[in-house]
Amino acid sequence: MRRYPLLAPLLLFTAGCGVLVPSAEDRAADAAREVAGKAGERLDGRRPRTAEEVGRSASSLDGVEVLRVTGTSTHDGDGVRVVVRTSGSASEGWLAPEEVTVRRCFALRVSPRTEWGAEPDGVDCPDGPPLAFAPPPEPPRLPYEELRAELPRVPKDGRADEAGVRRALASLDLDPAIRTEVKADGGRVGVLLSVEGNGFDAQDCLLARVAPGSTEVWAPPRIQRMPGEGGCTVGFALDPLPPPH
Repeated sequence: MRRYPLLAPLLLFTAGCGVLVPSAEDRAADAAREVAGKAGERLDGRRPRTAEEVGRSASSLDGVEVLRVTGTSTHDGDGVRVVVRTSGSASEGWLAPEEVTVRRCFALRVSPRTEWGAEPDGVDCPDGPPLAFAPPPEPPRLPYEELRAELPRVPKDGRADEAGVRRALASLDLDPAIRTEVKADGGRVGVLLSVEGNGFDAQDCLLARVAPGSTEVWAPPRIQRMPGEGGCTVGFALDPLPPPH
């Protein structure tokens, strides 16, 4: 067997120099904190959300258990405080390759005033199992066919009438959760029907344009409905960008 006679003196020398190597448990705890920190970044956002919405979002993140949620909404008082439990693992080292896994709890503050990338505070884990959240209510269906049938048709030599478009929308008796926006421009009228998104996924919306000789209704491509892309705006209904290739 091959031997390493200098190994023991080397270890003693390292210890004598005062070099402190973090233990596997410490490194595993740091890994658990990193998971919690990334969860806090995912929960960050400017859109007002209720405590239940924040808790539900946190519970859907990989490697995160939600143990407690306090507060009313992200924009009330100090916002929403979420206590999460995460786990982390680290090896003892090449001399002892066994892996050490720890579970730790951290408090996340979700508020517009929370500093981006703030390190989560370690807290004692509350007693009891992780919280369960009911699935969010299904968003209302956007009435594509009904909108297309009710919107007025305008002759090629005519002008679209904003009041007529608004009457057509009123006749649809839309779900209150569906937001409507109407804008007239140069003899044309644009229409937006949308439901509130979650800030991460593509938003559901319908666009329509009533113009001389043409009435169109369509849903923008998914990439244009992503947050920040501007596809779900009434201006996009009047002057849409070409679909991505």
